[in-house]
Amino acid sequence: MRLLPSLLLSLTCALALAQNFLPRPVQWSPLMDAPAKPLMGANLVADPAFPLTETYIRPRIGATAAGQTTLRLIKADQHGDFVFGPEGYAIINEPGKDLIIEAATEAGAFYAFNTLDALTYQGSDGKAYVRPGLVLDRPRFAWRGVMLDEGRHFLGKEQVKRMLHLMSLYKLNVLHWHLTEDQGWRVEIKKYPKLTEVGARRDASPVMGDRNKSDGKPYGGFYTQEDLKEIVAYAAKFHITVVPEIDMPGHASAAIAAYPELGNTDIPGYAPKVATSWGVKQYTLAPKEETFRFIDDVFAELCPIFPGVYFHVGGDEAPKDQWNKSAFAKGVMGREKLKDAHELQAYFIGRLEKMLQARGKKLIGWDEIQEGGLSKSATMMVWRDWKWAQLAAERGNPIVMAPTSHTYFDYGQGKRPADPRFDVIGGTLTVEKVYGFDPIPPKFTPEQRKLVLGCQAQLWSEYIYNGAKLEYMAFPRLQALAEVAWSDPAGRSWPEFQARLERDLEGLKGLKVNYRRPDGSPAVTDKVGRGE
Repeated sequence: MRLLPSLLLSLTCALALAQNFLPRPVQWSPLMDAPAKPLMGANLVADPAFPLTETYIRPRIGATAAGQTTLRLIKADQHGDFVFGPEGYAIINEPGKDLIIEAATEAGAFYAFNTLDALTYQGSDGKAYVRPGLVLDRPRFAWRGVMLDEGRHFLGKEQVKRMLHLMSLYKLNVLHWHLTEDQGWRVEIKKYPKLTEVGARRDASPVMGDRNKSDGKPYGGFYTQEDLKEIVAYAAKFHITVVPEIDMPGHASAAIAAYPELGNTDIPGYAPKVATSWGVKQYTLAPKEETFRFIDDVFAELCPIFPGVYFHVGGDEAPKDQWNKSAFAKGVMGREKLKDAHELQAYFIGRLEKMLQARGKKLIGWDEIQEGGLSKSATMMVWRDWKWAQLAAERGNPIVMAPTSHTYFDYGQGKRPADPRFDVIGGTLTVEKVYGFDPIPPKFTPEQRKLVLGCQAQLWSEYIYNGAKLEYMAFPRLQALAEVAWSDPAGRSWPEFQARLERDLEGLKGLKVNYRRPDGSPAVTDKVGRGE
């Protein structure tokens, strides 16, 4: 938890506790004149339905059978008329009674304990106490995510784990892990060793501060399958689902450099390599059976590692130039009666969806996957103009909102140090603008609104060189998006959120999170460059 890496520590402010919730719950009804209960050393009594939560809580409160307070975890579907659903909960702290957490699932019980952080303060005797009252809570959206791009810059296992822990503080529950790019393939595939021997390494990167110059320094890194399993298991402790992304058919230069036969080999000047500059590259996977066998082999190795139902196939910014020049690709268009390369991409994505369905997975991709047609079973991740969300909704496709306008955290936040290591890809996205985001497009009908699964932050890594820069770009915007994804927008107030955010950032100081201060400076370190 934010203030309890190992023990429940105090909040810096013990007043009017509603200001300390982040994200804000559905209901907080304080009992202002009732006594608080001590938490450390409490007697923990858990329903057998919550073994993971019990294991998580027990050491954090130093649970003992002789505790002054009894904390009970009770399985329940609702409290009064308030239905919990799969992630909701209640916290009941009444005078003369046990401290109670009610939830229908392990996730709900975990989130409830997370919320105890906001109810806890340090008494005059130095002990941790829980304020009395009632919390009723459940999320607005089921998908509350972060997209982490490691194709451009490789962060490593420990930094990913740290981000998962930080996500858990704000009830975020999806890590969308972008693992392949033109600039690097970051995951071991045992049947295709060249993907990491060749595809995981590039000869150079753009100079920090001048994207048009090369630094001439080799760069690389990748995750073994054992690394992936370890990270997925770690995420599960926080009820976070890891959704892998293997970007296809574009953004595939690294894969094609490793196995050139996967590309459009019949075009003039064919010479694939791992990209050493940013931007969209022309190399696209060829729509041939050899390529589809390769993709299915990749799915065969990765699907068992990631237990979640979704598998992201990218589908964005896939140039059509090579297909339009390739006699083979044009032959496929003719054979399949496809009128253009957009329909060829739809055919390509359709083949991938069938592979994934055979492995018990659902396909999700960026909004370009609908341009040539799309099955209703595919899920759309909308990043461009909101008209693509409208088109997806009219077809009945599930939607995750990830628009550049409100969720691209690689954009600047405003003032920043005059240091090339703090450069951003462009644009400005303030915390206030993120907080004003509504993932439901205004023209959606009541039925279309049900198609919106949720939203997520995008941390593209052209200019995110290491963990310190990652945290600088993520926080405090991520707290704002977490509240957008979890809380009812009806009670949203920017001034009130600012007050809660200020207190929350005090807690992040204790975890040495390198968040951006209001003046643009980093909270912990300015070592945000490549290799630092």
